[in-house]
Amino acid sequence: MPSSDTGPSTPPLGTVRADGASARDDALISAVVRAVEVTGAHAGSVFLMSRDRRSLVLSAVCGTPPSLLGGWRRIPVSSAIPVAAAYRSGRTVHLAGADETMRRFPQLAMALPYSFGSASVQVKAGKAVFGAMAVVWAAGPEGEALSKAQRRRLRATADRLGATLAELSERGALGESDTETAPVTVPMRSAPAVRVGLFDWNLDTGALVADDELCAIFGIDPGAFDGQAATLAAKIDDADLPGLRSAARTALEEGHVWAQALRIRDDGGHRTVALWGRIPEAPDDRQTRSHLVGAVLDTGTGMAAVEAIERLTDGFFALAPDGRVTYANHGLEHLLRIRRDELLGRRPWDVLPWLADPAYEDRYRAAMISQQPVSFLARRPPDPWLVFSLHPGAHGMTGWAARVAGPLPADAGPGTPVGEEVAALPSPPAAPRLGTLYRVLQLGSALTEAVTAHEVCEAVAEQLLPAVGGQRMALYVVTEGRLQLLLQRGYHHGLLDRFEGSPLRAGLPVSDVLLSGAPLFIESRHEFARTCPGFPASESRSWAFLPLIASNRPVGACVLAFDDAHRFLTDERGLLTALGGLIAHALARARLYDAEFAVAHGLQDALLPHRLPTLPDIRVAGRYLPGTRGMDIGGDWYDVIPTRDGVALIVGDVEGHNVAAAAVMGQLRSAVRAFATAGHRPGDVISSTNQLLLDLDPGPLASCCYVRLHPGSGIARVVLAGHCPPLLRRPDGRTEVLDLPSGPLLGVAEESTYPETDVHFPPGSILALYTDGLVERRGADVGTGIDRMRASLAHVRADSLEELADKLLLGARRSPHRMDDIALLLSEYTPARSR
Repeated sequence: MPSSDTGPSTPPLGTVRADGASARDDALISAVVRAVEVTGAHAGSVFLMSRDRRSLVLSAVCGTPPSLLGGWRRIPVSSAIPVAAAYRSGRTVHLAGADETMRRFPQLAMALPYSFGSASVQVKAGKAVFGAMAVVWAAGPEGEALSKAQRRRLRATADRLGATLAELSERGALGESDTETAPVTVPMRSAPAVRVGLFDWNLDTGALVADDELCAIFGIDPGAFDGQAATLAAKIDDADLPGLRSAARTALEEGHVWAQALRIRDDGGHRTVALWGRIPEAPDDRQTRSHLVGAVLDTGTGMAAVEAIERLTDGFFALAPDGRVTYANHGLEHLLRIRRDELLGRRPWDVLPWLADPAYEDRYRAAMISQQPVSFLARRPPDPWLVFSLHPGAHGMTGWAARVAGPLPADAGPGTPVGEEVAALPSPPAAPRLGTLYRVLQLGSALTEAVTAHEVCEAVAEQLLPAVGGQRMALYVVTEGRLQLLLQRGYHHGLLDRFEGSPLRAGLPVSDVLLSGAPLFIESRHEFARTCPGFPASESRSWAFLPLIASNRPVGACVLAFDDAHRFLTDERGLLTALGGLIAHALARARLYDAEFAVAHGLQDALLPHRLPTLPDIRVAGRYLPGTRGMDIGGDWYDVIPTRDGVALIVGDVEGHNVAAAAVMGQLRSAVRAFATAGHRPGDVISSTNQLLLDLDPGPLASCCYVRLHPGSGIARVVLAGHCPPLLRRPDGRTEVLDLPSGPLLGVAEESTYPETDVHFPPGSILALYTDGLVERRGADVGTGIDRMRASLAHVRADSLEELADKLLLGARRSPHRMDDIALLLSEYTPARSR
């Protein structure tokens, strides 16, 4: 997870007037800061639901910079990650340390193999769930848990955030979360390192207006200050007063005072401050020219400490939480052989090529996440070895570097951790290597979450490209012997169009690696021109062409391009080749999923009615919603069948969420239609369908509700086979659950009987048939869900039956974790005489 200067865009700083986005940002900032404070953690984060309701998007961070979170900026809600688990379950996911994290969430432990504790809670308001909140703290080898009071305060903070987000949502001001928007980043709160006091001094009268901070710097109670400069002067060392008066007189002539040093008496000692001031511009007003306005800066012991460090020969430096250098002394310049201005504001591993190995960045990441000091060895050949020591804190870390005086371990290498003893400079070690295991685990973790080919491509782009330091990537698949571009990053639009649909033939770099099965590494433009004559090199200077081979079959190819000349060392070539195999198997699996998904959806779409019949005296409206998990298909169906003496209405549910369930659903729908149009009685229709399902052996179970309505009389004959009871809304709005006798599920036993029950439909009545996916909720009784559906049908107002169906499904459509598919069929009895 290397850091990168590129990322999601942030809006420009314009007006600060409050709007919906500002209100949301304010709520996120307040919540994430409070979460860190009430738990004593060193980092906190808030994840909100994405616009497609499938992912949690990092929206606010306190303490830990987003660059440390790498691929965790977008977390699928179905993933085995604590934040996602807390979002799904609504329970607090509390992990005391590394051992518990590895035991319960091994995927997270592999991706972030550091010692830390964490707690994740759901962010909700009532039934509306907006996301999740997490905090991280330093944990020793035995772990360190939050107290019950701390966990309770964390949940209360998340609930307050949920209430605020709900209010914004009702006003339409919540907005949407996506990875294109940079997360709100808040530094940890700290006491000010520098105190600044403001003053306005009348040089003619000696009157002085001072703010409270200035009084505090001089050790005077603001309420007792008499407004005279002489009172402050009494606090200044006598030896500095002549210089202060001289500086004031000079200010009248030159218009300003620059950093006049003053020593203030402080408990028997002295404390040095600096005075800055200017004479306000008003050349025609002599009275105004007699005023000196400015500030007194009290840096405490900070400047003295910096001066002391500058006198040392060892290297000392400070890193911001995102790894950028904020301070470096002269000793570090000498050790690293680099100017200070080249280091400041940049990450060491981005500036110094010999620190570019991910093992070094991993040491920094380990210190920052675990909040534990780390030490390691590094070397810039042929210079002597250096020992680095990092000491983290909530606001960044302090570093120390020095030459190794003693012998080194024989196996010393890049990033080797060191203890109290280090030892003999061995012969020059091998060239820096990639953190092989670390990168494989990172990409493997991301590919585990990927289901579709598009998700595999996104995972590769997010993990592999920054891992190797490349700027461009193209991912091709082979379809019927031709190349098809799945994803490209960094290339100009249209540059790769010429290769789309190209057959596999020699002479094309992508085809060559697929035909030979061996990767191709090109380290210069000259080598590219020699290897690939006739092809433009674009703006890149080095390339890696990786064949994606799975089960000895070419799946596709991955192309990586680099703006700067890149040497592919032996270890890196081996790693990229291995990762190519990992990507190939993930992509092959995902393409099979995509193919089955397309077939299943096509099958289901073909089996469900595209248009319901227009009937005299009866209006009908049907809806189907797939689940949001797995294949997103299932065995729910509905149908409206004109018969000789009326109309048959049916809703059914075949168990399972796969192609087999959809196929059985098609068979049952056809059977019911055939039996109904043949004029069978309702009970016989369902009995015959039950026998058909038993003949499939072994067939799945199914439930259904069958209604035959006679429009002339308004009498409906209803048969239930282990299905949810229908709902009837009468013309006056009264709505009831029809408690009717039911037969067993279809496919359970032969010779099953299915009782028929007559129900009278007054004109204007609405009958609702539905499957259990609409009324079932995890952790809730199905009877409660049916009653909730009854209340909705009774109180929802709509101008048409179609609108009523849409409103009844509104909550289900918005649910990101709908475990089951849903079928709904509404029918309204409107005889002509009533109209």
